Amino acid sequence: MKKRCRFRSMPLPVVALATILLLAGCGPEAPSGPELSAPEALERAQRGELIIVDVRTPGEWRRTGVGAGALELNMIQSRGGEEFIEKLLEQVGGNMDTPIALICRTGNRSGNVQRLLLENGFTEVYNVREGMAGSGAGPGWLERGLPVEDCRSC
Repeated sequence: MKKRCRFRSMPLPVVALATILLLAGCGPEAPSGPELSAPEALERAQRGELIIVDVRTPGEWRRTGVGAGALELNMIQSRGGEEFIEKLLEQVGGNMDTPIALICRTGNRSGNVQRLLLENGFTEVYNVREGMAGSGAGPGWLERGLPVEDCRSC
């Protein structure tokens, strides 16, 4: 009797949920790479030194807006991290040396995405650990009153 791979027969929502759980982790971890505060990320982006990538979901973007100038790239993709990397590479013209600052709600998901990118050859990836809503790392983009824009892709 031929054995079937269970993963291939899983419905898409189950695969997406598994991806979220794998990327989200089980709790706070040590930083996997360099970090920036929200004001530092904004300042460097405004000087053209890096690209800010907001990895939250479209629903989160609609509720709070997106940091001014940030690229909207939902970390939840049907093919998981591989598809996220492909879409990011499209945005940076295939240049894995492009400086990138990742932001999410509180810095946890962006930290996991940072780890994924660094493990897959990206060389300069920062985590905005305080996130949009704030965390133990700082008050967050919104509380600091940094500029936001309406979601462009929602």
